[in-house]
Amino acid sequence: MLVALTLDAVIAKYEKDEEVQDLLTASVGLNLGVDFLPGSFGFDGKSFAVEPGEAARVLWLDAFTANVDRTWRNPNLLVWHRRLWCYDHGAALYFHHNWERSEPERFAAQPYRVDDHVLARHIGGVAAVDAELTASVTPAALDGALAAVPDEWLEPAPGHAGPDEVRTLYRDHLAARLAAPRRWLP
Repeated sequence: MLVALTLDAVIAKYEKDEEVQDLLTASVGLNLGVDFLPGSFGFDGKSFAVEPGEAARVLWLDAFTANVDRTWRNPNLLVWHRRLWCYDHGAALYFHHNWERSEPERFAAQPYRVDDHVLARHIGGVAAVDAELTASVTPAALDGALAAVPDEWLEPAPGHAGPDEVRTLYRDHLAARLAAPRRWLP
């Protein structure tokens, strides 16, 4: 479950731990709350066998979004009720850190390095799920996902001041990545 919640600056006022206080202060404003998975545990590759098709889907998603942060050092995977859950996609969509130098065609052509990925041994299944997943990322699906992002989370890009213009930049980059030939597929 996802919920939008607004944190007031007073939330950090009485926090004794300086690091937590800094995080709370940085989180003032609109936040995305996600469901807590009670009893979940971090994926370690030993306690839970990932179904190959599911692993291939995670690899495809990470390659599509250029997520470089799903390694053994930081898998960002939880196991809950015998299901794998991905979290923390903060290292994906790197192009938005430098809109001035980012071009959809350049992002589309950028290959994805899978050698350090926590699920790299399932790379053989990515081609099998590619057509299915590509078909699910329709223009309408992209537009729907981007419309769900609150305006205040979309920082202005050079020459693209409004939130709808920034949404268009994201859509253009992601749509270009889906277009053939998809050299980014591992």
